[in-house]
Amino acid sequence: MNKKIGEFILWANENGWDITKKSGFQLNLDSSIISRYKEIPNEYLDFLSVVEKCITSNEKTWFICEDEFNNSSDSAFKWNEYELLSLEAAMDDYIWKSEITTWWDNYLPIVMSVDGGYSFYAIDLTNDKGAIVRGYEPEFEEIEKVANTLEEFFELIMSNSIEFK
Repeated sequence: MNKKIGEFILWANENGWDITKKSGFQLNLDSSIISRYKEIPNEYLDFLSVVEKCITSNEKTWFICEDEFNNSSDSAFKWNEYELLSLEAAMDDYIWKSEITTWWDNYLPIVMSVDGGYSFYAIDLTNDKGAIVRGYEPEFEEIEKVANTLEEFFELIMSNSIEFK
């Protein structure tokens, strides 16, 4: 296991998060995820192979883990909920819908939040490969970069520079 992931797991436990480690290190992502996102960074795959569940203490922010990606979690939100909301907003505008889908093809959501409105963190898979970006409602696809890597993202969370409750 990556050292930074281990540090983050310890920190999350100490800070009241509901975090569950997987019993094995197997990762079986649904084929639809693997075919859509061909270049998921290894550090995120490592995280997914170790962590089964990771939810903040107030239960309003969570990491999207294997069960969510495989649509086998009991969460009321799908892993791509915000993409679906954007597509719904586009209604019958097929060009806009295509642009939304193409945009999300380049950004893998890894954290969802309903704390103070809908927001997410995602891994940039194309433009600034491996960077972590944040988007929020109403224009989910208007993003800001928050970290250069997943490890840096974990550091920002642990130092409370990114505030999750």
